[in-house]
Amino acid sequence: MTTRDGRRRPGTLEAEIMGALWAGGEPMTATEVQGVIGAGLAYNTVQTILIRLHEKDLVRRERVGRGHIYWPVEDAATATASRMREMLGDRADRREVLLQFAASLDASDADALRDLLAQTQQKRHR
Repeated sequence: MTTRDGRRRPGTLEAEIMGALWAGGEPMTATEVQGVIGAGLAYNTVQTILIRLHEKDLVRRERVGRGHIYWPVEDAATATASRMREMLGDRADRREVLLQFAASLDASDADALRDLLAQTQQKRHR
């Protein structure tokens, strides 16, 4: 996604790089990530984003030769669920936010969420 002036929206490149790491299924070098992302990104740009993701504890790294390999700390589903919980945070209007979210779901997602909530309740009462 880009803005009107053709620039990427904040966080878009980080999300693309995380997507490449999740899809890769194994640790990757900056060069490998660059190859997956493509889009004419400079190696230094990919390296900088990987370093930032490491500083944010979203990826781990290990030195290999003169560089590093990187891998995600969490799988994609866990990371997304964490972001959703973070967005709710300590909001005073949590119920309203959840209501708006629920209202935005299509029928199949709403059914899936109902089933998952029922399963979660059963596990809690065991």
